[in-house]
Amino acid sequence: MPEISAREHRWLPVSAGAAFIVFALLWIGYAQQWDWLSRLDIAALAPAHDYGIAHPGWVTAWDVFATALGPGAFRIAVAVVIVVLLVQRQRRPAIFLLITVELSALVTELAKLLAGRPRPATRLVDAYGSSFPSGHALGIMVGVLALLTIFLPKAVAALRPWLVVLGGVLILAIGVSRVLLNVHNPSDVLAGWALGYAYFIACLLVLPPWPQGSGRSTASAR
Repeated sequence: MPEISAREHRWLPVSAGAAFIVFALLWIGYAQQWDWLSRLDIAALAPAHDYGIAHPGWVTAWDVFATALGPGAFRIAVAVVIVVLLVQRQRRPAIFLLITVELSALVTELAKLLAGRPRPATRLVDAYGSSFPSGHALGIMVGVLALLTIFLPKAVAALRPWLVVLGGVLILAIGVSRVLLNVHNPSDVLAGWALGYAYFIACLLVLPPWPQGSGRSTASAR
């Protein structure tokens, strides 16, 4: 893992702070029932609901996709990776993945408990828990970023941009799927992305997966 440069140490906390502000504003917007936010949520949910009612196969496909590539599946896969890293005596990246990916579930549940927003009445499939923020959006944001942080420097240079694009598409697709299924408002998904990013950056700054100044940056670049 490349070392975090002095410049990154400056802008990463700023970006995390901005993301957390977005999360807080969306929470306040729901709690205060901001009219424009409610209208935007309804405007996105209504056509997705109507299309889903008319096309049950569409609903099933998105539900399977969101389940197969959701945060639960990510956490199972990452648990295996953690065990492999521990066997290889790479404790620091293993702990990093544990704190980021696995414990993001606790962050999600705490945020949901504090907000207590009910699911949309138009939901097309069953979904556990409350609505704000989206646990899928938060979990996949953290999972993708954490795995890219660990494994991107080890990938062939030509593949790295494609892996980043693939990760971005997965984050976007999972978030959109929750709106298409009407189990989350768009504001829930945006809040999940924002809180997930802020949490990941906080973990990265507090407990980077490689010791700074270890020389591993040079080795990974070769």
